[in-house]
Amino acid sequence: MTTRDYSETDRLLMLLDKGIATVFGTPQVTERPNPSEAIEETELTAEDKTLSGRLMRINHAGEVAAQGLYQGQALTAKLPDVREKMERAALEENDHLAWCRKRANEMGTHTSYLDPLWYTGSAAIGAIAGIIGDKWSLGFVAETEHQVVKHLDEHLSQLPENDNRSKAILEKMREDEGHHATAAIQAGGKSLPKPVKKLMALTSKIMTRTAYWV
Repeated sequence: MTTRDYSETDRLLMLLDKGIATVFGTPQVTERPNPSEAIEETELTAEDKTLSGRLMRINHAGEVAAQGLYQGQALTAKLPDVREKMERAALEENDHLAWCRKRANEMGTHTSYLDPLWYTGSAAIGAIAGIIGDKWSLGFVAETEHQVVKHLDEHLSQLPENDNRSKAILEKMREDEGHHATAAIQAGGKSLPKPVKKLMALTSKIMTRTAYWV
């Protein structure tokens, strides 16, 4: 069995295709079930639904950005095994996208209108990280996932007490993100300099605060 050797143009077009599917369509997901489906819906007040919907919108926006990051890195990753890890992680993140979008819709709200910006900006950052080197690219993934876990912990504490379906989604996402961070480190990811980590945290804060409203 032979494998196709994609050109840079091929990969760029694939990135564009995946970006369109991520922002406007239905991206490919894994076989895993939505963790909220096994949990009975509880009655939520209008205020509870508004809060949960906005938090799920933030998490959806974060997953859109993660898709851009992973796909941008896969575009420029130098080692085939690193590229495969980025593509597999991106596929698992698609599950999160679908879960968050569905839950936000159930709460009567929309996903972020700025999703195209989150994707393209993150794809550019991911591509630059891949050009710098695979070890730094993997380190970037690890730090991103560590920061995502922190945000998920915050959101879990902010969700309405009886919104168990949203909690189930975020808890599974937290588990996955932690696994992705560990996998990136084990694959050789380097710890990023503190100024870079602080800049990433600032960028993330801007995105989350904007996505809460828009």
